Amino acid sequence: GSKIFGEEPHAPSLHEFVHDELDLTDDQMAKLDALEQAFAVRRKAREAELLAANAALAAAIQAGHTYSPEVQIAVERFHHAMGELQKETILHVLDMRRLMTPAQAARYDVRISQALTEDTR
Repeated sequence: GSKIFGEEPHAPSLHEFVHDELDLTDDQMAKLDALEQAFAVRRKAREAELLAANAALAAAIQAGHTYSPEVQIAVERFHHAMGELQKETILHVLDMRRLMTPAQAARYDVRISQALTEDTR
């Protein structure tokens, strides 16, 4: 998810690309705004889960300084929360695509593929 929405030094973010380069109609923009507002709420909730999972992991590590069963559980909780955030992001990307014309969607698909496959070293 972070590769899709993160800032890039040479290319616009996906948000900028969609808003500035796809020539969306006013109707598409209104629907996109509604999708983005709903996604923002879900993303905040998932990010809160990640913070809570990180706090639990920190506490488990501090409690024993070993890879204990509690640490393992906390790691799994974090991985689950991270996976759920990624799923939410992917669903949002696909929801946005459904608003587009075939020509817009083709350009969007290229941009999504670039975001997911570029080397970030």
